[in-house]
Amino acid sequence: MLFSKDKPNLDWIVAFLGNPGPKYAMTRHNAGFLAAEAFEKLHNVRIDRAKHHALTAACEVSGQKVLLMKPQTFMNLSGDAVADAMRFYKVPLERVLVVSDDIHLDLGRLRVRPSGSAGGHNGLRDIIAKCGGEGFPRIRLGVGAVPPDWQQVDWVLSVFRNEDAETILTAADKAARAVACVLEKGVPEAMNRFNG
Repeated sequence: MLFSKDKPNLDWIVAFLGNPGPKYAMTRHNAGFLAAEAFEKLHNVRIDRAKHHALTAACEVSGQKVLLMKPQTFMNLSGDAVADAMRFYKVPLERVLVVSDDIHLDLGRLRVRPSGSAGGHNGLRDIIAKCGGEGFPRIRLGVGAVPPDWQQVDWVLSVFRNEDAETILTAADKAARAVACVLEKGVPEAMNRFNG
């Protein structure tokens, strides 16, 4: 086991945001979970241990001890899972990396940031409210703007199809590599390499 039960020793928490269950598997709001699946393949790890209201995995990336999380609280209560893990491991907010979808970015585009507002994203809003503010790094995956004849809630819960599905899976793989870059080299290097 990577972490001691008596004295948890953790450098980072990485929270991939989405909604649990097969119904939501390829929806826009689950871009974070798609990045988690790409990260699992990249690092040969399984995020499948139920803990902290999430599916979790402990791993080491470039000498950094990391807890990977897929909150199972549904998107709007993502902060419950992240806050619980932060308290347990005593991880500061700036060492919590959050991966989520973003309707303000073109489909497939990534944006790495050291901090920021929720930008209308309910999962980020809940983390900000329950975890102590906006000062956590995040990687956002573009899922495209809400079309004029759609409601936002319907758009983010719509399923990627055809070319869009291929584009988001490619972006999820890129996001997984961006996570590894943040853990190994820091947020500024990841911003230089993956923003654009």
